[in-house]
Amino acid sequence: MSKPEINLTINGHERSAAVEPRVSLLDFLREDMALSGTHTGCEHGVCGACSILLDGVPIRACLMLAVQADGCHVTTVEGLCNDDGGPGVLQDAFVEAHGMQCGYCTPGMLISAQALLAENDDPTLEQIKDAIGGNLCRCTGYVQIIESIQLAAARLREARS
Repeated sequence: MSKPEINLTINGHERSAAVEPRVSLLDFLREDMALSGTHTGCEHGVCGACSILLDGVPIRACLMLAVQADGCHVTTVEGLCNDDGGPGVLQDAFVEAHGMQCGYCTPGMLISAQALLAENDDPTLEQIKDAIGGNLCRCTGYVQIIESIQLAAARLREARS
């Protein structure tokens, strides 16, 4: 049986690949596209480590087949970098405000925060908590993650004014 060809835009770049119909989008991104920033966690959609943006909406890549992403725009944590490959505003804020400890949940947290800040650059505490509520972190207690998102939001507002 032949592998179906899929075409998608990943982090702004058009990509085509033949994939097994049973391969998850997570495995496709990590193994076929060499984008290892998207982490494998529970593989049941619970932890949020595999979060990506699909057409601007945060989803769990472990719960979607790669063939289902045909024709879509995918943003991974690598896509949050500046054009020169350096860390973006959100990533800088996570470093500065110590929004990560072991770093395992960080890509999913960054993706969830990016989705929130794309819609609202002045979120309330409750909106931030809601946005990251589906991402599990065992190290930080979330305080520094929230502070990181607040710092990034302030910097985005400042840059826009």
